[in-house]
Amino acid sequence: MQAPCFIADTDAPLPAHVIWREAEDGMRLRLAIWPAGPKGMIAVFPGRTEVIEKYATVVAELVARGYGAIVIDWRGQGLSDRLPTKPLLGDIADFAHYQRDVTVLRAVLDKVAPDAPRFVLAHSMGGCIALRALLNGFPARAAAFSAPMWGLRLSKTTRRAVVAMTTVLGLARMNMREVPGAGIEFRLWENPFDNNELTTDAGRYAWMQAQVQAHPELRLGAPSLRWLVAALAETAVLAQLPAPEIPAFCGLGTREMLVSSEAIEARMADWSSGELAIYEGALHELLMERDAIRGPFLNRVCALFEAHQR
Repeated sequence: MQAPCFIADTDAPLPAHVIWREAEDGMRLRLAIWPAGPKGMIAVFPGRTEVIEKYATVVAELVARGYGAIVIDWRGQGLSDRLPTKPLLGDIADFAHYQRDVTVLRAVLDKVAPDAPRFVLAHSMGGCIALRALLNGFPARAAAFSAPMWGLRLSKTTRRAVVAMTTVLGLARMNMREVPGAGIEFRLWENPFDNNELTTDAGRYAWMQAQVQAHPELRLGAPSLRWLVAALAETAVLAQLPAPEIPAFCGLGTREMLVSSEAIEARMADWSSGELAIYEGALHELLMERDAIRGPFLNRVCALFEAHQR
C-alpha cells in the first residue's frame, strides 16, 4: 500500500514509491524510493527528528548527479510508528532496535536495486545507526557522514548523573520523561532562527520549519531520558570498535553544538580509508547549511561515491 508523502509541496522530484514495511517486531515504517541511477543507489540514514520530506532537495541533487536514493523514517519519527500516548517524545529503549529498521531498509534495497552500486549517506543519529549497520555487514562501497552522532556533547559528570538518575527513574517508570532542561530548541516548528543550533542559512531553516508547521504529524520534540541513556550506551560501545573496512568521508562544522567533535575526530583519525573535512562557521546540519558550505560538502560526498563505482 502506498504511504502518504508531502514532497509534492517542494520542487524536488517525487519518489517512485513511498511504502509501508513492517519490522520484525511489528513496527510499521515508511520508506521512499527514487529509482537507481547510472551511478548507483544511496541509502540515506536521517538524524533524530528528521523525515523523508526534509531530504527532498538533497535527493534532487543526488538524482541530478546520477544516483537513486532510499530514505527511511526511523521508528518513533516521521510517519513511522511512534509511542501512541506520547507521539512527540523521541524515545528508544535500545539502539539495537534501529537495526531492525536497517534490516527492512536493506531488504527493500535488495529488491528494488539488487545490482546497483550502493552507498550510505548518514547524518547525526543516522551516523550512529549507520556505523553500527556497517560493522554488522550492511553492504556499501563507501559511506559519507554529516556530523555523525558518535558521541554527545556532555561532560563525564553529566553522563554519570544522567545514567544514575535514569536508573532510579526507570524503576518508577519515569524515564519516559523529556531530558531535563528541554526547551523550545527541541520544537523546530516554533524555535526562532536566532536560537537554532542546526544551520546558519535562514532560508533553509524557514523551509524546514514550514514543513513541520504545515504537517504537524511530522513533528518530533525532545528525546526521553531513556533515549539519552541508550544513545550514551551505544556510542560508548561503538567507540571501542574498529572502523569498517570501507572508504569514508566525514564533514564537521567548527560551530558544532550537539554531537561530540572529539568523538568524530578520534574515529576519523583511526579510519584508515577515511577522511575528515572541517567546515568553518558551520553548525550541525551541513546538508541544510548555506551554499558556501553545503555545496563543497556535497561535492566531496559525490566525489567519494564516484571514485568507488567499481
